[in-house]
Amino acid sequence: QVQLVESGGGLVQAGGSLRLSCAASGSIFRVNAMGWYRQAPGKQRELVARITSTSSTNYADSVKGRFTISRDNAKNTVYLQINSLKPEDTAVYYCNADITTVSFLRKSDCWGQGTQVTVSS
Repeated sequence: QVQLVESGGGLVQAGGSLRLSCAASGSIFRVNAMGWYRQAPGKQRELVARITSTSSTNYADSVKGRFTISRDNAKNTVYLQINSLKPEDTAVYYCNADITTVSFLRKSDCWGQGTQVTVSS
């Protein structure tokens, strides 16, 4: 079993910052790529940022320059530093990971439960 647990969401004023964390735990041999997605009310879930096992990153155009994804491989944790928040960033933010288990099974689509980010204007 593999679990992803997010934390760090909350209510913040426009222009503020938040740092989201997502820790993977369980029967993990290796955590491969990790990413953050978000889903706003009435909209589809979208990729926000992704980081590979070698720390190569890519971002959605809408967040470039404001969001920074990073990871701590020793802790199997991925972070999302969110700066200059805008009301349109309001969404549930989900962590996603591609994990190889101790049984060498590839679980390429693991999801956390989500954390709410609300930005007030």
